[in-house]
Amino acid sequence: MVGKLDVSRPQQGRAGLLLMSKPRSPEMVSDIMRRVRSRDTGPEVSLRKALWRKGLRYRLYAKDLPGRPDLVFRREHVAVFVDGDFWHGRQWKSRGLPSLAHQFRETPTAEYWVGKIQRNVERDAKVNAELAEVGWRVVRLWEKDVIKDIDACVTAVLNALSEVRRDRRG
Repeated sequence: MVGKLDVSRPQQGRAGLLLMSKPRSPEMVSDIMRRVRSRDTGPEVSLRKALWRKGLRYRLYAKDLPGRPDLVFRREHVAVFVDGDFWHGRQWKSRGLPSLAHQFRETPTAEYWVGKIQRNVERDAKVNAELAEVGWRVVRLWEKDVIKDIDACVTAVLNALSEVRRDRRG
């Protein structure tokens, strides 16, 4: 697996909404969550366009693979995921907090959110293992890294593809 890029500086969230420090009303939280997309996000589309410009062709959201990777290079058996910082457990680190639970310390539904995000992280690890077991290489990229340094993310995908091709040549 190619490791996730790690940028430790706090970043502004989508439309400035996810990283607000003021308490939010339940209605505000519902409105924010309703607008969160699970596919075709801005970072995903940016990565796809950058890879396309490099001449790479891929499939989207392969239903037959564990975790439904965002991008799939079938011939090389490379699966690419663009993980949201909030949903996949990185945001608390980039905000300089001591733990995931600390991120939700003043939230009435903290137990729900901590559990949900922890399950996502566990599922990611399980999906990585399942894909590796059937011969797939996994590239996981953080959405903020795609936004901040698309070239480094494209390079990570290109490197994974090159490694697979090199391994096959022996």
